[in-house]
Amino acid sequence: MSNLGGFQVGQGRSWPHEPGESAWGSNVAMNRDDRRRSAAELMDDVAEAVEDAAEEVGDAVEDAAEAVTGRFQRFREYIRRNKLLNTTWRIGVFTVGVTVLIGGLVMMIAPGPGILGIIVGLAILATEFAWAQRALHRARAAAEKAKEKAMDPKARRRNAILGVLGGILVGALVIAYLVVYEFTLPWNIADYTPWTH
Repeated sequence: MSNLGGFQVGQGRSWPHEPGESAWGSNVAMNRDDRRRSAAELMDDVAEAVEDAAEEVGDAVEDAAEAVTGRFQRFREYIRRNKLLNTTWRIGVFTVGVTVLIGGLVMMIAPGPGILGIIVGLAILATEFAWAQRALHRARAAAEKAKEKAMDPKARRRNAILGVLGGILVGALVIAYLVVYEFTLPWNIADYTPWTH
């Protein structure tokens, strides 16, 4: 048998133990507490490694964001120096911003996130136009005010009560329709007067 780094090797078997101790002695076998302790230490080491990696990734993301912001600012300064490029850039920003803003307004009527479209459109416009910055500020203030109003306990209670009453009213109307007209679809009803049925 030979000893390799705390493992005794021989006859096809290997097991960890201190050099010079018997492989069958009580000092060699790890009891459960030692295994639990070593597993907990291993988990702590892994948690520390994950935290370190997360910090490094966060630092890398911040550095990349600063680099991109710096590049964009240099690019934008280059465009501002040239009157034709600056005008073209502003027209492009205006076109994209107004398109998104109009899309948000349309989504206020049609299904979709209308408020989000309006705010994103104003944010795009605010990158180049002071009036859009003021409008965006007012829109954010209105959104915050609406959020506070919606989170008010009295308003929430009132809205919950109105929702329940509305649901009960709709349910009662559906039941009344089914009692009077049974399962006949509305476009198949010849006479709509309920007292003739």
